[in-house]
Amino acid sequence: MSELSQLFANNRAWAESITQEDPEFFSKLANQQAPEYLWIGCSDSRVPANEIVGLLPGELFVHRNVANVVLHTDLNCQSVMQFAVDVLKVKHIIVTGHYGCGGVNAAMQPRQVGLVDTWLRTIRDLYHEQWEVLKPLDPQAQLDRMCELNVIKQVANVTQSPIVQNAWHRGQPLAVHGFIYGIKDGHLKDLGVTVDNAEQLPEQFRLSPPV
Repeated sequence: MSELSQLFANNRAWAESITQEDPEFFSKLANQQAPEYLWIGCSDSRVPANEIVGLLPGELFVHRNVANVVLHTDLNCQSVMQFAVDVLKVKHIIVTGHYGCGGVNAAMQPRQVGLVDTWLRTIRDLYHEQWEVLKPLDPQAQLDRMCELNVIKQVANVTQSPIVQNAWHRGQPLAVHGFIYGIKDGHLKDLGVTVDNAEQLPEQFRLSPPV
């Protein structure tokens, strides 16, 4: 059996196991999508979003990219956020990084990797901004802390988006969180940077309601 054939066999087995547990699962899933969560995570294959938090298909809206970066110029990520917030009415946006992130590690090194260097440039800038904090740490601790700082930075970028702030202006319940995942133990950690209203932001980042 080829590798791709194995994927189809795995799919059939998975679908059958789900149907045995709930015969109407897929018919219900086809008729609605009502997740309460948007997960913005890393593309790393070791970080499967739904499985980490024990949610089924349809319960978690997901966007993933290298090093869980949120850029105001990234129309892909911003479109996902807009659909999740304005159409699906998610109540939580969860930015989730992970320890040992290869993207973050690459951004901390002077050597070039390729096109991804451009994508990771904001993390490289963050690394240099935080160097005095990171300098006393050993290399592994530096990487771990940078993975956390990157999540915190991306949470800030999410909260500064007009998409999120306009939801708050409408009185729509929406909270933005920063989590980090430990590949070595499978545990999620809340970084304690939850923001659920514009008043929590520095004044220079608050946007007035649209006219």
